[in-house]
Amino acid sequence: NKSDSKPLPIVIIGNGPSGICLSYLLSGYVPYIKKGSIHPHPILHRKLEETPEVSIIDQDLEYLSEGLEGRSQSPVALLFDTLQRPDTDFGGTVDSVLTWWNETNRAIPHLVLGRNPPGGAWHFIEGSMITLSQGEWMGLPDLPFKDWLRKKRRGLRNNRATAEDIAQYYLHYVAKKGLQKNFICGTVVTSVRKRNNDSFFPEKEKEDDQFASGNLFQVDGFIKNMSDGQQPFSIYAENVVLATGTYDSPTKLKVHGEDLPFVHHKLSALEEAVKNKRISMTSDPILIVGAGLTAADAILFAHHFSIPVIHVFRRRVNDPGLIFNQLPQMMYPEYHKVHQMMKEQSVACAGPYECYISLPEHHVLSFRGNKKCVVQDKNGHQKVFNISLAFVLIGSNPNLSFLPNNGTDLAIDNEQPVNSKRNPINVNPFTYECVQEKGLYAIGPLAGDNFVRFVQGGALAIASSLLKKANKNPP
Repeated sequence: NKSDSKPLPIVIIGNGPSGICLSYLLSGYVPYIKKGSIHPHPILHRKLEETPEVSIIDQDLEYLSEGLEGRSQSPVALLFDTLQRPDTDFGGTVDSVLTWWNETNRAIPHLVLGRNPPGGAWHFIEGSMITLSQGEWMGLPDLPFKDWLRKKRRGLRNNRATAEDIAQYYLHYVAKKGLQKNFICGTVVTSVRKRNNDSFFPEKEKEDDQFASGNLFQVDGFIKNMSDGQQPFSIYAENVVLATGTYDSPTKLKVHGEDLPFVHHKLSALEEAVKNKRISMTSDPILIVGAGLTAADAILFAHHFSIPVIHVFRRRVNDPGLIFNQLPQMMYPEYHKVHQMMKEQSVACAGPYECYISLPEHHVLSFRGNKKCVVQDKNGHQKVFNISLAFVLIGSNPNLSFLPNNGTDLAIDNEQPVNSKRNPINVNPFTYECVQEKGLYAIGPLAGDNFVRFVQGGALAIASSLLKKANKNPP
């Protein structure tokens, strides 16, 4: 109700690990350095010793993160990760140097909006799929994933976890930390627009606002009801955090026939087809397009059920940019197996793997209505294959249709769509506030942090920035 509701300080759009971690930090949980802990990074340890009584969230994040190196481009992501897992990249097992205090007077009211239960897209991934990251890296602050798994009397396979375990852990985390009151699930955001708050609120209310800012965001959408109905909502917020991830919108080949009913763009469609017995070992081959981990998961899934596969991808098998050439063989034996198949079982020479043909340096030209697919090699030669189904698994893009111009104006290259790997949203690296729009923040894949272990530094940066705005720093 516009007339009698005050604006919220913060609305977070997206309830995956980024949104959950940020909600935890905004709920008054504050990280300090444990007394007597020694960080293995000597320069960082010296800095931490300078003000041990000051929470990490209140310190100068730029100063603390200076000089840190690791598997992320974000300095604050590296800082938070090395405080949580001090020497994990070197195979070490030094415990976190952080301890968490619940300072309720520092909590900031906020809402987390998400389509699914807490955990976001993890509830959509085939439950038996194994995560790329080590299971321990999927954990959130102050509840180690391995401890939770141990209570379930389960272990990690190759130190990695199943997608179902991860989804259940995130649900448990929200309940255990008492965050449910901040989460509204089953929500679809349709629009986020900047409004001047004079339009909606009298002068007196504006003075009372926790963050006395001149502008507000209007967040519109609807809540999906059990009876298939839709209940619209409109929320006014002083700050909005984009935490939607990139799982929404599969990337298309943009070739003729791609919208035919036998062409799919999600791994779940393959699982569905096997379950419904639409394909089997006696079917025509399925076509899998792509050379990333989702395509590899599809090949492993099909291989398990002896379903014949034609595998088309643009790169060379020994291209250093290919993900398989970057993964340690010992940790990822199943992906190494797929890579071996890609190398050894090309259409030109039969290899040891039945029911699989590899077509490196090929691309799809078109799909035909009679379930034929035309592919072309690097020399321009074309081949036609009979297939039963096609699965185009070449990545996904965020759905930012609720933002003006699909969020393109916020990207590093604002001539191109937002893409987590090539063109993320342009944010200040120490606050994650959008460079183009004050009060709007981006976290996780939208800001270029594609792994759960690194999205948590983004949450630290945003929480630190919002606490300063709300004047909730200790004196």
